[in-house]
Amino acid sequence: MTTFWLAFYILIWPTLSAAVLFVIVRGFFRDLGEARRTGHDIV
Repeated sequence: MTTFWLAFYILIWPTLSAAVLFVIVRGFFRDLGEARRTGHDIV
């Protein structure tokens, strides 16, 4: 059972990192689209 938990621990980090990256990128493109619609700059 220890091998299972070790593998789970090692494999969960790329999944969590990908999920966080997805949320950040989705928010960025949402803000980019809103800025283009309103005519504002991102920075």
